[in-house]
Amino acid sequence: MLIDFFLHLRQAKLPVSIKEYLMLLEGLKQHVISNSIDEFYFLSRATLVKDERNFDKFDKAFGAYFKDVQALPGIDLDLPMEWLKRQLQREFTAEEKAAIEAMGGLDKLLERLRELLEEQKDRHEGGKKWIGTNGTSPFGNGGFNPEGIRVGGPSAGNRTAVKVWEQRSYRDYDDQIELGTRNIKVAMRRLRKFAREGAEEELDLDDTIASTARNAGYLDIKLVPERHNTIKVLMLLDVGGTMDDHIKQTEELFSAARSEFKHLEFYYFHNCVYDFVWKNNRRRHSERHSTWDVIRKYNSDYRLIFVGDATMSPYEVLQPGGSVEYNNEEAGAIWLRRLVERFPKFAWLNPEPEGVWEYRQSISVIKQLMQARMYPVTLAGLERAMRELSK
Repeated sequence: MLIDFFLHLRQAKLPVSIKEYLMLLEGLKQHVISNSIDEFYFLSRATLVKDERNFDKFDKAFGAYFKDVQALPGIDLDLPMEWLKRQLQREFTAEEKAAIEAMGGLDKLLERLRELLEEQKDRHEGGKKWIGTNGTSPFGNGGFNPEGIRVGGPSAGNRTAVKVWEQRSYRDYDDQIELGTRNIKVAMRRLRKFAREGAEEELDLDDTIASTARNAGYLDIKLVPERHNTIKVLMLLDVGGTMDDHIKQTEELFSAARSEFKHLEFYYFHNCVYDFVWKNNRRRHSERHSTWDVIRKYNSDYRLIFVGDATMSPYEVLQPGGSVEYNNEEAGAIWLRRLVERFPKFAWLNPEPEGVWEYRQSISVIKQLMQARMYPVTLAGLERAMRELSK
């Protein structure tokens, strides 16, 4: 089975070698892991994957290969019950949802959460008061409340939390992914502008022929500087949360940008830009870059491209302390205005279908801040965005 797994990884375009495969076998032989499929996953990833940018590809290949496998030769599965059985998410009727009311704003939510943290001693489920799961309380996860604080656990899909209390980690977008279509690249090429720069090291065929003819047939080679794309692009990429629904589309967009623009700088943010951004999602809490430094570092001739679904609570854009992850001193709207004032050639690319934009308040707010320069990630939308940026 393991040799087939190795070949499966190779077919998934992961650069695994025989030496690394033998290292995995040696680790199993020496019993460096217990009888657990998740420990086998970590061991195989540690021995077979050399570059963390390939972690996502490995996860997909591993999941596809072992999807229906119940046991491995020589390895017994020891899965916790949470892996084998997940409690059905509670469904609420329209009457129940209509009966749930917001608690009166972010300040009251935080005040009530502090009170509950002092009072609550046990785990609760399905209620409407305590911090718990699958209930109508504004605090917890897996339930429903139109204006709450999600405490741990996955989102139930309602996307109405105004704060999220958990340590979350995001992966960098993979800039090596192969596009299924060339349409994104073709659209982005509309933004490219070329100029001849550097030393004269490229053959100028037309001038060489003309000069040779004028020189009575004696070869007279003419050289010119190479042509380089002079457009400079700064990309700010939303990652995590609701953007998990658009990973493939965003990776294709990012991959196309990396191949088409020689002068490309990028940073990540979550939901809305605040007073810092980051380069590496695995070290985003320890290696932050001040947004002020980004504004000062790059000249105003950079084309600024935001990539994000702009789907969040309006608090996150309009209010100080609106970030779901920390208490930002200035509202996200202030930082967005500073960025577009610094880089007058800008556009926002939104992977959400354009037909739903009018139903999401945060999208309307950000579209207004972007002076209506928000475009869908479609061929027509990208062409419109590139035309705007090339003016």
